[in-house]
Amino acid sequence: MKYSFYDDYSEGVHTQILDALLETSKVQTIGYGNDQFSKSAADSIRKHLKEPNAAVYFVSGGTQANLTVLNSMLKPYESVISPENGHIAVHETGAIEATGHKINTIACQDGKIFADGIERVCDEHIDEHMVKPRVVFISQSTELGTIYSKKELEDIAAVCKKHDLYLYLDGARLGSALTCTEADLTLEDISSLVDAFYIGGTKNGALFGEAIVLVNDELKKDFRFYLKQRGALLAKGRAVGIQFHELFKDRLFWDLAEHANKMAVRLTEGLREMKVQFMTEPTTNQLFPIFPDALINHLQKDYGFHVWSKEEEGNSIIRLVTSWATPESAVETFLSDVSATQKL
Repeated sequence: MKYSFYDDYSEGVHTQILDALLETSKVQTIGYGNDQFSKSAADSIRKHLKEPNAAVYFVSGGTQANLTVLNSMLKPYESVISPENGHIAVHETGAIEATGHKINTIACQDGKIFADGIERVCDEHIDEHMVKPRVVFISQSTELGTIYSKKELEDIAAVCKKHDLYLYLDGARLGSALTCTEADLTLEDISSLVDAFYIGGTKNGALFGEAIVLVNDELKKDFRFYLKQRGALLAKGRAVGIQFHELFKDRLFWDLAEHANKMAVRLTEGLREMKVQFMTEPTTNQLFPIFPDALINHLQKDYGFHVWSKEEEGNSIIRLVTSWATPESAVETFLSDVSATQKL
């Protein structure tokens, strides 16, 4: 195989992070996230958020983050509102439902939901014979690589306040969302508009790990109990803390995301030159071009990527994902092979 565009976590870890893990390997620390590296990383994140009172916790993965945070927000009879293609609704094996909570899904446009859809769900659930919506779940970037604008997030936050809903943001690919050309949201903006979110490391150069950020004071009390109960309180919490210390002590988090976006932009430009159409307007490091099935079959001999869905007769949508480590040569070779195959 020449190169895999399956995802942005096929590579291992950025060398700066690996070096830090090796250099600190024999340093003894307190366990369960109370070590000096995790505390320093949390301080750096709070500094970027300009939110000194934010509570920051490090966990191993995104599903664990979503499960732990959402379960801590919900009473037994309460539900979470999500886009119909939201990660918690499609790709987490019913983790939220397994805790006894219903997911109210909303039809989305280019991967996004909007204030009016949330309003409708609240209006439809009127008494104790139904679940009570309590949380709105969104992702930045979305499952389709699109992003919420500042105005869109402000509108969602406003309707959440109106209906006494928590707003929770899945930030698995937050780095890519923050550094793309169209972005007008900062980390500081996000922390001022949502009640909780997480910052993705797994898909942005870390070996593994995500940083949960709790902004709303109501959510902070006893949160470590939820972490422990969900298997998220790691004895060697330092393993994630050290990684986020490296990501946030300077610009590494942003630099890695910018590289992924840069490679996606080059892919987009090259495909547009070949008159390729896209399912959604490319924004971040996930692209969804529409290819003839014959071209897909030929490319799959040398490249890894997901066939997302069937389009019209003889065509399908594929997903191409660039990463913090995608070499420019792989992008150029792929574009060259697409061009050559089109001429066959």
